[in-house]
Amino acid sequence: MEASQQNAVGGGNKGRFRSICVFCGSRHGNRTSFSEAALDLGKKLVERKIDLVYGGGSVGLMGLISKTVFDGGCNVLGVIPTALLPSEVQFQLIYLVL
Repeated sequence: MEASQQNAVGGGNKGRFRSICVFCGSRHGNRTSFSEAALDLGKKLVERKIDLVYGGGSVGLMGLISKTVFDGGCNVLGVIPTALLPSEVQFQLIYLVL
């Protein structure tokens, strides 16, 4: 693989993501494949040392991905609108209320 191709797929430092924003469900969904995909994404972010910005919840798919990334040693920032605070269970680490 050429150097330019390696950079395009994360093999080099040029163009590498430092963080990624993911918004997903506060429920697990009807298919186990949704939970499996959330866990897999969390593990991939940890492997690549990519921090997570997400919807701030601690349950469902949001909870799976945020806990996986946090437990893997990467930074996690939850962003949650004030209007959703009464109905959402926040991950009690770091979050930004808008």
